[in-house]
Amino acid sequence: MSTPKKEAMPKWERSPDELVSDFAAYIGSIADAVTRKMFGYPAAFVNGQMFAGLFADDMILRLSETDRAAFVEQTGAVLFEPLPGRAMREYVVVPEEVRASPALAHWLEWSARYARSLPPKAAKKRVTKAKAKKSKNARQEVPPRKRSRAKASSKRKRSR
Repeated sequence: MSTPKKEAMPKWERSPDELVSDFAAYIGSIADAVTRKMFGYPAAFVNGQMFAGLFADDMILRLSETDRAAFVEQTGAVLFEPLPGRAMREYVVVPEEVRASPALAHWLEWSARYARSLPPKAAKKRVTKAKAKKSKNARQEVPPRKRSRAKASSKRKRSR
């Protein structure tokens, strides 16, 4: 019996430089937004919650259920699917017409507002390779615990 072949992961494309610089300018207008990369693409966060980002040549927004429905109805946007058939339920792809219009600032603010309404995410501690290697070596060097004499003698008494 043959095993089914796995589909190859699609190659992800870099976001166009112009889109990256436009995204940075848009996000710069949101005072409490922090930008960092998510899966190699620029993304914007508030309180540790992602609210906007880029994926290949698309801009995505995270919106509440009611805002998302309104956005889809007004702009004809679609849900964001990083892989075909795998929609991210709170994210929508911003149509090019909206990206080029002043309405984008409105939707970005609504997206950031939604992220602010979510519970803050705690920052994860980053472990450098050197620290990870050091802690791994430290665990290997610790000798196994020896049984205390009390436990050893009580086991001997039971076995007699």
